[in-house]
Amino acid sequence: MASAPQALTEPRVLARTKRRLFPEAEDEGAYAVTDTQFATEEWVSGEPVSERVRETLSPFNHVRVGSGYPDVVGVGILDDELLAVDRLGDDPPLVAVEAKGYTRNSHVDVERGIVQARDRLDEANVAFVAAPARAVSGLARSLANELNVGVLGVETSGDVVVLERPRMVGTRTTTETSAIRFQASAQGVAEKSFGLNHPKNYLGYALAVAHPGDTESVVEGYVVGAVGDAERGATFLGLVDDDPGATTLTPLGREVVRFALDEYGSVSSALEAFEGWRRSRKRFCELAPKWGLLARRVLWAYPATQLLVEELQAMHRDGIPEPSLVDLVTYLHAQHPSFTVELFVRGTDDARRRVLDSDGNLQHDVLEDGIIYHSPTVFQLKAMLFHVGVLADRGTEPSNLDPATDDWRLRTALDVR
Repeated sequence: MASAPQALTEPRVLARTKRRLFPEAEDEGAYAVTDTQFATEEWVSGEPVSERVRETLSPFNHVRVGSGYPDVVGVGILDDELLAVDRLGDDPPLVAVEAKGYTRNSHVDVERGIVQARDRLDEANVAFVAAPARAVSGLARSLANELNVGVLGVETSGDVVVLERPRMVGTRTTTETSAIRFQASAQGVAEKSFGLNHPKNYLGYALAVAHPGDTESVVEGYVVGAVGDAERGATFLGLVDDDPGATTLTPLGREVVRFALDEYGSVSSALEAFEGWRRSRKRFCELAPKWGLLARRVLWAYPATQLLVEELQAMHRDGIPEPSLVDLVTYLHAQHPSFTVELFVRGTDDARRRVLDSDGNLQHDVLEDGIIYHSPTVFQLKAMLFHVGVLADRGTEPSNLDPATDDWRLRTALDVR
């Protein structure tokens, strides 16, 4: 049996630290991923990593921040106890964590972890090193204080104590770090972000909020029976703010209502038109061209749409005019690896471990298994992009998906550079 200090290997130190920094990482405004090297069943030779630890560390991704790949990178509101000064602005900070734990020779290189954490501050707002508390020396604490790195000491009891508090700093943003910020936002690709595959349902929800009647009853009567899915999707597309106790229109949502008033004279008349479109499978931009253009504008404001369209256009330019889902994910991962994983691959421990090796490289044969993909991206978002005229083909449920033949062509690709 391992001694108490040896029990605090790196994965255990990191799991306890992640729980301390991101106790509610599934809440809106918070999201954290662990580096793919920790998606392993065995860390120290002969000593397995428990399923509970892996569940805490999940999801996994390989995210470059500054000069390297932190053990954990996340976005979330930190307790005041963790910071030396007040936070900057209202947005949750991007946090990078380097963990050090006991090895077979009982050595814990805390100083190296501090230097690694400092190198993350080019793009992270806050950097921490986490290590067994008894392994943190006074010299290490002085170095961390000088380099503006927080130090978290993990006790054998599992408690995490703050030994040095860092100051928040401003940073530049890259595509890789923006992938984590995107997932932490209200528009991130959670498993249930888009429950419906037609954009009219989300536009209709915005109209229902503007209607004087009860919103839920109006949505059920004129738009769609799945009111909760319509509300959630409208929130993800930035049409409404779902604040506690009230749902309000955003500026984009109010523009949808103005359009309806211009076209129909009243919200009620516009909703009557929506009622006539229920269960229609016709492409929305052909069924209702003006509404299709408006829906296209709304979807273009969704950050993932812009990335997808620009990269599909680049693929067309590079001689891949009819990409499959496998082609797209492979190409996109070479350009934006972290964003690709967050956008397309389910956040489960099993899916991420199958798709990425310990160095964050794609396991290409696994990409042909439809079950590893995010349904909100490959089914709902793709179907909506079909309806507004961006993509040539509809989306497909992951359980019925053949990624090798799933068509991701642009409906209208440009032959210009």
